[in-house]
Amino acid sequence: MKHPVLLICLLLSLTGLFTDAFAAKASQKSATKKTDAQISEQKNALKKLESDLAKKRQELALLETEEKGVLNTISVLDQNLNQTRVYISELSKSEVMLEQALVQLSADIDSLDRKIETRKAAMKKRIRNLYVNGRHSEARVLYGLLTQNANPDREVYWVHHILNQDRQEVEMLQQLLQERDEKKMLETAHLEDLKNLRTKKSAEEKGLVSQMSGQEKMLMNLKHDQNMQRRALKEFEQNQKTMLALIKKLEEKRKKEIEQAKKEEAARKAREKAKKDKKKDKKAPAKTVEKPKVTIAESVKGPKCTPMKGEIISNYGLQEHPVLHIMTRNLGVEIRGKRGDAVRAAAAGTVVMVSEIDGRGPSVIIEHAGGTYSVYGHLKSIRVQEGKEVRNCEEIGEVGDVASLNGIKLYFQVSEGTQTVDPLQWLKEK
Repeated sequence: MKHPVLLICLLLSLTGLFTDAFAAKASQKSATKKTDAQISEQKNALKKLESDLAKKRQELALLETEEKGVLNTISVLDQNLNQTRVYISELSKSEVMLEQALVQLSADIDSLDRKIETRKAAMKKRIRNLYVNGRHSEARVLYGLLTQNANPDREVYWVHHILNQDRQEVEMLQQLLQERDEKKMLETAHLEDLKNLRTKKSAEEKGLVSQMSGQEKMLMNLKHDQNMQRRALKEFEQNQKTMLALIKKLEEKRKKEIEQAKKEEAARKAREKAKKDKKKDKKAPAKTVEKPKVTIAESVKGPKCTPMKGEIISNYGLQEHPVLHIMTRNLGVEIRGKRGDAVRAAAAGTVVMVSEIDGRGPSVIIEHAGGTYSVYGHLKSIRVQEGKEVRNCEEIGEVGDVASLNGIKLYFQVSEGTQTVDPLQWLKEK
């Protein structure tokens, strides 16, 4: 320690080590904050799922005390099952995140313990050396630095650096101890959350088995109870009639608008002709006003878009219902979906209805050229409003399971005027 240059080199080396340590610590803090944010976001998602699930279970409890429709009961049972499965899946996801966070916290705490022990050992050695030798050796070093023929500001800087070294060591140890305490508190909180989460998950898994048993029992009763089958078929046919009535109403409205447009166009041309006639000789023979020809455009032409990719689980026309196991006539097709799948407009057109439709749940109806209508049912969310023009393949919503009897799916129907057609064949037409 007799050579100031060697001392300065040593201090520079220590400064570099401190810089690297602070950089590593900053990186570690950033990763911890990201993990904490993900866990917090997952907690909020679980709270929303719990709220939705509580509403569905309340609805199911109400159905059990009242005489409700067969299809409605099956639908609510199925939605409860689906939401319970989703909830259990999200609980498992949260469980994995907490387990990973706890592993990282344990490693961080071990690392901090080693650093704390190292610093405590260094401070013990420092205190022992001061007790044995006093501070006279450092005083000589400081005197040597101050009496060298060098830059005074630089020498003063290194003097302060040496004088502050002990204070920095104490502060660094305090920071490490504080950080360790914070991580231990977070570890305790995560362990408690994990315990509660596993308790919930276990209860939900048992409840899921019970719900599946209840649904299976009801479907078995439906299969063997002719009275229940008749009620289910009657409800199904009523839903079909409601759907056809909606399309008929929309088509009547469209034709009225066409007729009104014809009258307005004829009146406009009559006014124009009257103005021209005033400028001509009043004795000139009057010409008859030719009625404008307003033709209804042909059915949609050009490229079309499959509204959602997925397995066709129910075709158009007469067939056995996959859930009711009775012969039904389908007005459209059903496409199996999964949570988060986007639903797209099958062709360009105008949104003429956004509504809850019996047997179809939240639905969108789009009018295309020539009075063709496409229907999209069982939507979880809808991103368009009535009157909005949509492009071919534009996203209009997200698929769901509301009013569905068998999970997440899209109901897709096409009508040319009031006549339904096979949607899959219609999509192939150019």
